[in-house]
Amino acid sequence: MAQQSKWHSDSINGLVVVVFGLFHLGAIAAFFTFTWQALVVALVLYWIAGSLGIGMGYHRLLTHRGYTTPKIVEYLFSLCGTLAVEGGPTNWVVTHRMHHRFSDQEGDPHTPRDGGWWAHIGWILIGRAQEHPALVLHRYAPDLMRDRFHRWLNRYYMWPVVFLGLGLYAWGGWPFVTWGLCLRAVLGLHATWLVNSATHMWGSRRFATRDDSRNNWWVAWITFGEGWHNNHHAHPTSARHGLAWYEIDVNWWGIRTLQWLGLAKSIRQARLAGSPAASALAAEPQEDLLAEVP
Repeated sequence: MAQQSKWHSDSINGLVVVVFGLFHLGAIAAFFTFTWQALVVALVLYWIAGSLGIGMGYHRLLTHRGYTTPKIVEYLFSLCGTLAVEGGPTNWVVTHRMHHRFSDQEGDPHTPRDGGWWAHIGWILIGRAQEHPALVLHRYAPDLMRDRFHRWLNRYYMWPVVFLGLGLYAWGGWPFVTWGLCLRAVLGLHATWLVNSATHMWGSRRFATRDDSRNNWWVAWITFGEGWHNNHHAHPTSARHGLAWYEIDVNWWGIRTLQWLGLAKSIRQARLAGSPAASALAAEPQEDLLAEVP
């Protein structure tokens, strides 16, 4: 086991278990409160939270700085990210930067080398996995800790979720809450967790990285492109994860749309040089393959 002594020694986090348990109960209740309007609301919010918030926001913008946007857009994406119920932006970024630094080694918060269940959800339920002390926050995310808005949002990240729930109830009653909040959030959580677990166990490897990352098409489909994980680990600062024409990357399309609107600049992307076979020779992140999008 890669990190049993570091991460598995803490006790179960009762608050997290209760909150996630209630969300899962609400997700089950959704099937008894179905309306077509609630389904549409759930789909729209799944995209807002999962693509704008987590994929384009928390991950490719805040964590890896694969592109830049005006601060108002960055803050908006961060707010969208809180609706995914995956924690505050700074804590999320710190966890993911730690994952890249120690990927599938001791210190990785969620490696399947400690078991698939642990990588998927166990690490969330134990201890304070997604909440880091100030010293760790300053070490791994000094850029966000210098930002007053992100410090505030990282502390009060649950309030946007609360206000969303109240707004959904006022707008469409319990069907909007169970579908637009509970079921949508549960599906989004498990989709993100599958990036931690499934894409380090199943799929293809274009690049010989030092970890177990893999490209997994079905995880990519439900996470708007985050499942092209081997591509990402080989070139973490690339804003584009789907490198081949058949690797659907909705988040990349979103970033390109922002560029067309004049809202995204300094976009970095990895390009496959020559044939896939030739590209498979890369063993570590190759910054010479990264270029800003013209």
